[in-house]
Amino acid sequence: MALIESFRGKSQYDPDIDPAQRNSACGPVTAYTMIGHLLGACPISVSELYRSFGGTRLGLSAGRFIKGASKMLGGGWIVSRCSLEELKEEIKAGRPVAAKFDKWFSFRWFGNYEFAYHWVPIVGYTEEGGDTVLIVHDNGGRGRPSRIRRVSYARNRPILTFVRMTPVQ
Repeated sequence: MALIESFRGKSQYDPDIDPAQRNSACGPVTAYTMIGHLLGACPISVSELYRSFGGTRLGLSAGRFIKGASKMLGGGWIVSRCSLEELKEEIKAGRPVAAKFDKWFSFRWFGNYEFAYHWVPIVGYTEEGGDTVLIVHDNGGRGRPSRIRRVSYARNRPILTFVRMTPVQ
C-alpha cells in the first residue's frame, strides 16, 4: 500500500467557498488541496480558482483543470493526464493525483460507479484481489468534512481521467 498521510482534504461546502459555487466546486477544491500539498499553501482561494479555471455549474473539464493548474503552478511544473501506472509513481513520490469521475460526458449513463460526476484527489492506493483500490479524499458534503474513501479502479475505469502535477526535473 502507498499512502500520502500528510495530505489535508477540504470540503467543497466549507463556509469560505462562495455558496453559488459549492455544488460544482469539486474540481477547484481538488486543485486547491493538491497545490497546497505541493507548495505548502495555495496562493489563492477556492472561489478564485473556480473563476480562474473556468468552473461552471456543470463542473470543470479536464482540459480546463490542466490549463488552470499549469498557469497557477508556472513553468516549473508539468500538469498532464496520466495512466494508472503513472498515478502509482506519483503517489510513491508523495504527490497526489486528481481523478475525474464522469459518466455523463463519457456516455456511460447506466453504469454503477462510485460517483456520477466528481473530482477528487487520490492520496494512495493498494492492490487487492486483482484490482487497484484508489484511496481518495471525497471533498466532503453538506455539513460534513472531506473523508477518506476506498474506490475500485476496475469498477470505475470507464469513466476515470487522472491528472498529475509533476515538477520539471
